[in-house]
Amino acid sequence: MNYLSGIFVEVFKSVHNFVQLITTNPDISFGIAIIIFTLLARICLLPLSLKQTKSTAKMSAIQPEIKKVQEKYKNDPQRQQTEIMKVYKENNVSMFGGCLPMLIQFPIMIALFYVFKSIDYQGAGFLWMPDLAQKDPTMILPIVSGLTTYFSSKAMQPATGDAAKQTNMMNIGMSIFFGFMSLQFPGALVLYWTVGNLIQMAQSLILNKIYKKPSTKSA
Repeated sequence: MNYLSGIFVEVFKSVHNFVQLITTNPDISFGIAIIIFTLLARICLLPLSLKQTKSTAKMSAIQPEIKKVQEKYKNDPQRQQTEIMKVYKENNVSMFGGCLPMLIQFPIMIALFYVFKSIDYQGAGFLWMPDLAQKDPTMILPIVSGLTTYFSSKAMQPATGDAAKQTNMMNIGMSIFFGFMSLQFPGALVLYWTVGNLIQMAQSLILNKIYKKPSTKSA
């Protein structure tokens, strides 16, 4: 983790130095640097997002087949589960494929926590926040963080079926969790997470259109 955070520190400093060529105002430069850094991180994670979005689209496409299996073996739960897993395997669909982009964010968040601890940005504000090194006193950003966590995750979930219901419940839990945690984190970290969610939402809308009607037998 020290190695990863060390890389992030150097990358973030480079981004911040670039922003300071345009403006040295600490109430603008640090926040803009976080936004640019977030965008770069999302570009690096784009291959995972492509894989996840395709998996989600395929998940939605096989729901009619899943429904048939559930109806056929409704009195035999064990056989039903076996046959459902067979459908997933035949169509090369992972039930947990949609979780990967979210899970990969955890080590990045932890690394960024150390990044922002090692950089002196006391007093650097952004928008309505007087100091990104402190918690948002208005609680606006934590609330937005929770909402964007939910909607960015919802944009990645299957459109229909039991998988959609289960994923939606998980999304609600995750949004509440991150909303609560955002109340404890410095504004800089919450800003990164919120901007990342907004980018993910836009990205999912575009990719969902691309993979709207996939071939369920494709790799």
